[in-house]
Amino acid sequence: MNDQAPVSESRAVGPWDAIVVGGSSGAIDVLNVLLPALPVGLAASVIVLLHLPCDRRSRLVEIFGYRCDLPVLEAEDQQAILPGHVYFGPPGYHLLVDHGPRLALSIDPPVNFSRPSIDVLFQSAADCYGERLLGVVLSGANEDGADGLAAIHAAGGHAVVQAPATAAMRAMPDAALARVPASQVLTPEDIAAFLAQLPTQRLP
Repeated sequence: MNDQAPVSESRAVGPWDAIVVGGSSGAIDVLNVLLPALPVGLAASVIVLLHLPCDRRSRLVEIFGYRCDLPVLEAEDQQAILPGHVYFGPPGYHLLVDHGPRLALSIDPPVNFSRPSIDVLFQSAADCYGERLLGVVLSGANEDGADGLAAIHAAGGHAVVQAPATAAMRAMPDAALARVPASQVLTPEDIAAFLAQLPTQRLP
């Protein structure tokens, strides 16, 4: 597959109300590039979902809390989604977006052998935000996230995929590109630069 997929059909206009990011193996290294680039007072909410072992506590909030200029939280059931905040999905639960907007946690069966499932998050976020949503698929070793990214694209949102050649595990970005060929394909550094230019709120 051509790692630099055509982006002429891309609808990157923004601004977006929310950014959903999904990844698996190799994605934490990419998040180390992306999340510190998020600007202070970002107008969008950021919801990040990684495949995590369900038998141990996640340390992602600890890891990224001091590396980001935005508040970093672990998602809780029925938690209001606020702009300029980063939410990480907890292990062992599907993470969804409900109208409000609010986060919701579910113990429904795994999807694509995964709970949490990126597809579940992306599809629910597409239902809630429509064209005001930006979806990002990062490195990973399975196809989770491909159908969800297609849902975001179909709803009028914008799709970004990590360039497969830069991924530690390219199965996930390859699958996303197969489902959404119009995705914008970027290196981690270029995704970070893209995010760094997103609009911010007017702070008091």
